[in-house]
Amino acid sequence: MLILIRSIIFFVFLVITTTLFATPMFTIGWLLPYRQRCWFANSWGKVNLWLLGVICNLRYEVSGWENLPQRDAIILSKHQSAWETIALRGLLPPEQAWVLKRELLRVPFFGWALAAAEAIGIDRSSGRVAMRQVITKGTDRLKQGRLVIIFPEGTRVAPGQRKRYGMGGAILSEKSGYPIVPIAHNAGVFWRRRGVRKYPGTIQVVIGPAIETNGKSASEINAEVEEWIESTVATLPQTSG
Repeated sequence: MLILIRSIIFFVFLVITTTLFATPMFTIGWLLPYRQRCWFANSWGKVNLWLLGVICNLRYEVSGWENLPQRDAIILSKHQSAWETIALRGLLPPEQAWVLKRELLRVPFFGWALAAAEAIGIDRSSGRVAMRQVITKGTDRLKQGRLVIIFPEGTRVAPGQRKRYGMGGAILSEKSGYPIVPIAHNAGVFWRRRGVRKYPGTIQVVIGPAIETNGKSASEINAEVEEWIESTVATLPQTSG
């Protein structure tokens, strides 16, 4: 019961912080330089990571910091829960371009702030059109020195389960020539895919070495990324106890 109460308290604070940070982002944020908008968005992530630790006793440890580039790379991350959407925003270097489904940009406050941060919204049902958007806009963001963030599974996948990785990040890497940095974690063990409860403990995050993709096909790139992420996730604790 205490875990549920703490989780609800955190959710209330998450709504409050999202409203407080998002409102200036989508109202006056467009008038600010892009880097300042990104700094503001990162502050939202850092605040909520801190609140998770204080309220829910849910913390994190990151290994592989030395593998993290400061700019122009493609980040492909495991997607198990809502935690990584908060954490990656706060932990990675500020200038980020997230690839996400277009519908999210219409969500009041949160989605409007995503638009101000110049996220890449795609229509997943449009197939080749969506892929062209990822390649064109993703390459443009990379040339601007930004990190392009993609969840290759496309949706949250519960611990112990697997879903086929989408090709978007691999094709972007093949076409643009930029490297991929994979990220593995076990956040879904503590903050479940569709659950309200946030279980106390320490989420393990592993940043992998950059995967150079020159001379490789998108299929080869995708297989290499999936193998690294899934094999690394398998080594992480799978229970919150």
